[in-house]
Amino acid sequence: MNHLTFNGIPLSDVTDKELLTWIREKGKVKNRIRDETAELWSSFLRVYDDIDPPMTTRQMFYQVETLGLTPKTESGYDKVQRQLVKARRAGIIEYSWVADNTRWMRKPHTYNNLSDFLTQSQDSYRRSIWAQQNTYVEIWIEKDALAGVVSPITEKWDVPLMVTKGYTSESFAYTAAESIIDGNKPTYIYYFGDHDPSGANISVDLEKKLRGFLDNFDRPFTFTRVALNESDISRYNLPTRPTKKKDPRAKNWIGESVELDAMRADTLRGLVDSVIKNHINPAVYEQTLKIEALERDTLKNVRLAPHSGEVTS
Repeated sequence: MNHLTFNGIPLSDVTDKELLTWIREKGKVKNRIRDETAELWSSFLRVYDDIDPPMTTRQMFYQVETLGLTPKTESGYDKVQRQLVKARRAGIIEYSWVADNTRWMRKPHTYNNLSDFLTQSQDSYRRSIWAQQNTYVEIWIEKDALAGVVSPITEKWDVPLMVTKGYTSESFAYTAAESIIDGNKPTYIYYFGDHDPSGANISVDLEKKLRGFLDNFDRPFTFTRVALNESDISRYNLPTRPTKKKDPRAKNWIGESVELDAMRADTLRGLVDSVIKNHINPAVYEQTLKIEALERDTLKNVRLAPHSGEVTS
């Protein structure tokens, strides 16, 4: 965990008075910052010091709501959303600390020239971690925004991160099944979603669709819903919300509902990390890293022949 610092001092050692004074001085643009706003911005920093970023806006909302700083309502969420924007514009928190995977640009990866390509490839080259492992693993998550929270873990372990954004289409499920078929290894899929009528059913529907495709190719796989489950509510002391009455599946639902966003970001990342590492053979992994380092050194020795446009080594 990387704790925040304030003028070189760990934030945990900075008093609330000192932090509020700094926020008022740094954050004011035209008008004096209200005490209520300064206290909320201070709580943002304390949360980030306790839980490594990135976090979604809704995850921050649940954290400050448990501190009693905002009501557990949509208006409370809107308030946190507005103040996170203002705190970022004021330079109090970093833009990169707020995860948002819902908007992204589609553009081919291009280079200025061949030399630029070689330089970038040297820095970015990674050898597949799973090529020599005995299993294949995927992480599935219900919400697009939370993909930015767990992607540092899935990227670290070279694991596909799939986002359902609600119920998956037949085409998306088929494409996912094709990857499993091509891998031709024991496959483990781990799912993370909301604990509510539709959220619980989404994972059931997804597993059913995948099995429908994979059974035809005799590709057995294990599907596990890691979170959220009913037992997680008490285990992680998660705040609940009323079940949406408009949900057609709410009629037979028992108990409260909980959003995956209510789970601490570091806890969520820890769960993802744990299920992946269960399938990593440490000796094979270390060997892969050694080969990767040697291959990266080989790339660094590649040079362009002067004026010829040819590649030499």
